[in-house]
This record gives sequence, structure tokens and C-alpha cells, in this order.
Amino acid sequence: MNQRLEIEEISEELLDSLKQKSLEARNLSYNIYSKFAVGCALLTESGDVFVGANVENASYPACICAERVAIVQALMKGHKKFRAIVVSSSGEDVVSPCGVCRQFIFEFGPDTSVYMLGNEGKKTIKYTISELLPLGFGPSHLGK
Repeated sequence: MNQRLEIEEISEELLDSLKQKSLEARNLSYNIYSKFAVGCALLTESGDVFVGANVENASYPACICAERVAIVQALMKGHKKFRAIVVSSSGEDVVSPCGVCRQFIFEFGPDTSVYMLGNEGKKTIKYTISELLPLGFGPSHLGK
């Protein structure tokens, strides 16, 4: 079982900035099939921010979610520890990372804070990825 780490809370000002970046990232979404735009903003441990948007494909399994787009960008810049991820969508209600994204986020920090926004960011809920993926399988299970 993973031991919960104490993560420094992010300021309201920083959270507002991340929310705005997540909402703006939705505009970059390539969602010609579902018409469901998702954007996210990822805050690394060092304070850098990466954004992502969902990218659909005619071959549906080849689609990639906004969260994984942002994480891959961060990884390509050498970041492997994340403090928070903010997810927004064009839907009316709060959107949660899908199961694949939950696993992907969990890989890099079971205590990463996940902020989920309703449309336009008026409603926000927060969980850690461990709360969204209880009993998650991660590097510690492989002795890493």
C-alpha cells in the first residue's frame, strides 16, 4: 500500500491560472467525431505547466485523452513528478479522467491532486488520483 505524502496545497491564484489554462486548452481539441472537447493543465513538481487536449481519430482506439497529451509533453521535457492536474470539458457537468488516464497519472504520483471542472470552471471538485483509483497498480508493485 502506498503511503500518502503531504503535498503542498496550491494557492487559489495558481489554481485559477491552471483552471483558465485547462479551459483554453479545450479550444485545441480535435474532436470531430464526439464533439466533446477536453482540456487539461498539468502542474509539475518544479512549477512548470503543460497543457493538453483530446485528439480523436477515425480509428477510435487511436484517440488520446487530454491528460495523457499533457503528461507526455511533460515527460519529454524531463518532468516525472506532478503536483496537480486540472481537467475541463465542453460538457455541462464535472468531467473525471477516464480509467486509462487514471492509471497513467497514478504511474507518476499516487498523491497527485486532480481538479475536475464543470463547464466554464464554475464548479470544481478535487481528489487525489489514489482516491480516484483505489488500490491502484503502480511501480511499487514491480519493486520500482
